[in-house]
Amino acid sequence: MPQSNISIRMDEKLKKQFDYLCNEFGLTMSTAINMFVKTVVREKRIPFELSLEIPNAATKQAIEDVENGNREIIPYTNSKDVIQAMLAGDDED
Repeated sequence: MPQSNISIRMDEKLKKQFDYLCNEFGLTMSTAINMFVKTVVREKRIPFELSLEIPNAATKQAIEDVENGNREIIPYTNSKDVIQAMLAGDDED
């Protein structure tokens, strides 16, 4: 199938951010754009969302603490107990 070039304009910072995320997904920018265009044409709609779940520093630390046995895991059986615990606060942080 013959190839065709397109040229688009975008903010330089946005381009760098897009390139970085494409690399995180294991894609080139060209591949990501082609995936998008083919899917739009096939489905006749904006088709999908790609996202990275990046926890913040506090969440990363809590996960590490649990994995290393430095934080107790408290099982809750209902939402009332969870809310009461949240309102009581956590002196460990």
